[in-house]
Amino acid sequence: MSSVRTLNLADAALPRAGVLRDVLLVVGASLLTAAAARIALPVPWSPVPLTGQTFAVLLTGAALGARRAVLAQALYLVEGAMGLPFFAGGLGGPLVLAGPTGGFLLAFPLAAAVTGMCAEHGWDRRFGTMLASMLLGSAVIFVSGLAVLSHFVPADRLLTAGLLPFLPGDVIKAVAAALVLPAAWRFVNGHPPREDRG
Repeated sequence: MSSVRTLNLADAALPRAGVLRDVLLVVGASLLTAAAARIALPVPWSPVPLTGQTFAVLLTGAALGARRAVLAQALYLVEGAMGLPFFAGGLGGPLVLAGPTGGFLLAFPLAAAVTGMCAEHGWDRRFGTMLASMLLGSAVIFVSGLAVLSHFVPADRLLTAGLLPFLPGDVIKAVAAALVLPAAWRFVNGHPPREDRG
């Protein structure tokens, strides 16, 4: 990964820097993740539903950059832990974070940081590197999620409960992001953004 940082998509699209802009981006990304959690399909043999959350987490990481994305996902977890119905199925409260899906949720800030750091080094400009970025972020979520889920389901059911049903959807979401982000750059700038070495 190159050591030179580049502008991320949010900064290129909204070039007027300021605290208010950053606060709005962070809050907006947390609410987008909450909205994506409303897209939830139960998996009959698993306590983990299929949701749109991971797509929102990883995409906002790529669009906002690592620092703002981590703040956005940490805010999302705080909002949900406070009891707002922001987790899958309209759930909220700290017990959700301590339950079988807690490992997936708690990985959101780190996963967003991964895609954010990749984007800051230009990985969001091309299909192949954006796809790799999304898959890396997904892997972070799966590793953490399976580690916690292993305390709630037998070892011989762990992969069928927490990994295998979700792989096709994650690949589709990764491909979608790999198509959307480079296209968004072309729309915003018409050419690769200038490097920001500051």
